[in-house]
Amino acid sequence: MSDTITILGLESSCDDTAAAVVRAGDKTEILASVVAGQTDLHAEFGGVVPEIAARAHVEKLDLCVEEALAQSGMTLSDLDAIAVTAGPGLIGGVLAGVMMAKGLSAATGLPLIGVNHLAGHALTPRLTDGAAYPYLMLLVSGGHCQFLIVKGPEDFTRLGGTIDDAPGEAFDKTARLLALPQPGGPAVETEAAMGDPKRFRLPRPLLDRPGCDMSFSGLKTALLRERDKIVTVKGGITVQDRADLCAGFQAAVADVLAEKSRRALAEYMALSPAEPLLAVAGGVAANIAIRAALETVCGEAGAEFLAPPLALCTDNAAMIAWAGIERYRAGHTDDLTLAARPRWPLDNAAQPMLGSGKKGAKA
Repeated sequence: MSDTITILGLESSCDDTAAAVVRAGDKTEILASVVAGQTDLHAEFGGVVPEIAARAHVEKLDLCVEEALAQSGMTLSDLDAIAVTAGPGLIGGVLAGVMMAKGLSAATGLPLIGVNHLAGHALTPRLTDGAAYPYLMLLVSGGHCQFLIVKGPEDFTRLGGTIDDAPGEAFDKTARLLALPQPGGPAVETEAAMGDPKRFRLPRPLLDRPGCDMSFSGLKTALLRERDKIVTVKGGITVQDRADLCAGFQAAVADVLAEKSRRALAEYMALSPAEPLLAVAGGVAANIAIRAALETVCGEAGAEFLAPPLALCTDNAAMIAWAGIERYRAGHTDDLTLAARPRWPLDNAAQPMLGSGKKGAKA
């Protein structure tokens, strides 16, 4: 196996169609990273419509691959393998990416590598900063929220996670309740900057219980009740009311994530890591208030805090290519029987947080 590995990555697990080329050798380089978003397609529906997302992936995947190859100056013959998100995610989108990757593999003879989307996020600190194992990862996004001790490219220990809504999902629902545009995270954060976080004392769910599990569904419901109280009294809400509600909601999420991070860090630090590190990934990692709260917790614990660039925190194919490189180096590849998986926990030894069914554990 060559010391230099160049891999094409494909990502289509939700509403971003992405392709990237990453090369790892004496240094790691993202030669190209292309992301085609679908925000406009879903805007009028207030959230991602799986069928629309899947069709858009089918239309955009080949174009993204062509653009990524052009930007990188590579051809398919210059690659060592093709990595693709094989789950978890919206099954139509995942299937579109897997079939595209299978077609390229069959046509070129290049090895095929199926990647867990969550592993892509969890391994991003190694792509961007060469983080040493083991490190603590807080994956906090629209669809996922969990603490993971990352010990290797396929060795993850989950310390806890959300038992219902992910924070990003709660931000989106809050935005809809307050007639703010989607995606909800940036809209709520903008409003919160003009609000008083102490006016509405919203709950901090599960802080009265031990462990690192989280819950955000009840927080969203509490905000709904506060909004309805204002409407009952005033006949509507003012601009300042909305800003104060957003500020209270954001402060509650930040407090929960900070306290749960403090607990997760204590468990992680018990392993005596040589270079203690808490890394964060996912769209919610872009929130300034939440990031500041996490940095404070890390400072108190004596751990480094790392948030990769936003373009690599949200869904992208560079992280999939990198995870593919790590699997390829370990001698792991797949064949054309690779299946698309709507559910795919990283830590199979942990008890399911969200229940399970015929398709397996959700998380």
